[in-house]
Amino acid sequence: MGRYTNAVCRLCRRQGEKLFLKGPRCNGPKCTLTKRAFAPGQHGQSRVKLSNYGVQLREKQKVKRMYGVLEKQFRRYFKTAAKTKGVTGKVLLQLLERRLDNVIFRLGLAASRASARQIVRHNFIYVNSKRVNIPSYLISANDSVEVKAKDKPKENIRNNIELSKDRTVPSWLEFDAKELKAKVVRLPEKEDISATIQEQLIVELYSK
Repeated sequence: MGRYTNAVCRLCRRQGEKLFLKGPRCNGPKCTLTKRAFAPGQHGQSRVKLSNYGVQLREKQKVKRMYGVLEKQFRRYFKTAAKTKGVTGKVLLQLLERRLDNVIFRLGLAASRASARQIVRHNFIYVNSKRVNIPSYLISANDSVEVKAKDKPKENIRNNIELSKDRTVPSWLEFDAKELKAKVVRLPEKEDISATIQEQLIVELYSK
């Protein structure tokens, strides 16, 4: 399984905005972007005017990094969205939101999407009463998601819920924090995503 293994704080600095890749730390004084609000590298503090292509590329990189998806997989999502009925950009975001690791993150069971991937890979998540350990698994409407773990892992997950209490569970999910069970009420929409994403720039980039 391919994944990004370098320092994630560099990604936020390169993007110039918080991508919340480290959970609660991103809101605290230890956030690297708060200390060094400029791009990493020797010329990080230089002023650079981006071309139209650069703006489109930067937006694609932002979405990739937010959801923890590498280029090959992201391109595959775009091809699927382009073939699906509807607005390509919105369908693309819907596919990314439907990833199981993202659902775990949205429910507050993990402090970050990277942590959510780890929870899924450790066989703690069941979808429709069947164990699923694939972070990229796409959930569907009316699916049920449940945590089944031993005492210590379950306690850690409950601690994550407490740490994530400032994040609101989106309306397309229903969550019972006591039982650690959730239901997918409907498929997510663009309006359900709190982050500012200009998906049309990504469509324009791949359409060249």
